[in-house]
Amino acid sequence: MFRNMVTSLLQHERIVTTEVKAKEIRRQTEKMLTLGKRGDLHARRQAVAFIRSDEVVKMVFSEYAQRYANREGGYTRVLKLEPRAGDNAPMALVELVDRPIKESKEKSPKSKASKETKAKKESKAPSSKAKASKAEEEKTEKEDAKPKKKAPAKKTAEKKADKAEPKKKTPAKEQAAENEEKE
Repeated sequence: MFRNMVTSLLQHERIVTTEVKAKEIRRQTEKMLTLGKRGDLHARRQAVAFIRSDEVVKMVFSEYAQRYANREGGYTRVLKLEPRAGDNAPMALVELVDRPIKESKEKSPKSKASKETKAKKESKAPSSKAKASKAEEEKTEKEDAKPKKKAPAKKTAEKKADKAEPKKKTPAKEQAAENEEKE
């Protein structure tokens, strides 16, 4: 289990687990990163015996060895999280120190919208006409975002129409009704 978790930590650079497991994983991960910094054949064979993925071993001996060349330990950090919902076990986040921040290539619409609003704020103060047009644009955007209600079925529409207005008699029926009244 620990071998799998150390491999996952080195592959993904952060994992969430219980605090007790996190402390043990930290010890073993730091040993693997120290082997990567050593870089000799014996260290590589020891890492291959412990780490379950050859790709991760290559990362340890190339990428991580360069990243932590000037660091003499403390390659990982353990951050405590909220207890797990099911059994209230204390949880922790284990991550590698000095990991680069990766920006996603596909940005969500929310992030685009927030950038647009920041750009608008940075620009000059808009005139009252511009404010009015912005307000109209925001209203239309909100209306577009709201789910549209389905049109009622024909039967219910006809019933509502019947209740609102009394039925009009056709000209033939009107004449018949007038003739009956006369008689």
